[in-house]
Amino acid sequence: MPEAASSPRRSAWARLLDKTTRILAMRDHSEHELRRKLSAAPSFPGSKAAEQPPFTPEEIEKAIAWCYEHRWLDDEQFAARFIVSRSRKGYGPQRIRQELQQKGIDRATAETAMLACEVDWQTMARDMAERKFGVPLPTEWKERAKVQRFLLYRGFFMEDIQEIYRNFAD
Repeated sequence: MPEAASSPRRSAWARLLDKTTRILAMRDHSEHELRRKLSAAPSFPGSKAAEQPPFTPEEIEKAIAWCYEHRWLDDEQFAARFIVSRSRKGYGPQRIRQELQQKGIDRATAETAMLACEVDWQTMARDMAERKFGVPLPTEWKERAKVQRFLLYRGFFMEDIQEIYRNFAD
């Protein structure tokens, strides 16, 4: 009889590891994201997955620890890769910090990763502006305001945006 009781728990552990593996195989995740996805209820009511009991918090903790032990989960590496990825897509440091915060990365980890990345935000802001508005950049006030709004939306600091025009005047 004891074996029958442990069998459903063993299959729950196998399902949890399977789900964890599938989630992490798609892309890197922060611990917060992975924990949220593992805690989520099955999305298809009436399906066999919906009939299975959700994972207990203890099982999720065990899976998270297992992921750290096997180096499948690392918030510092996640933050560094995320910064590189988002900067390649043309997003600035403010927006990237905000997105890291939404993904559950603490401020200290995000700041360490931002300092370690070798992105020249000012040059990147200039490149984004030139790609969007052409070379030379507009100098009329109304058009300059459009450039500023665009770069602020993308997450660049106002100092970097203003520096583009300071260097432009030289």
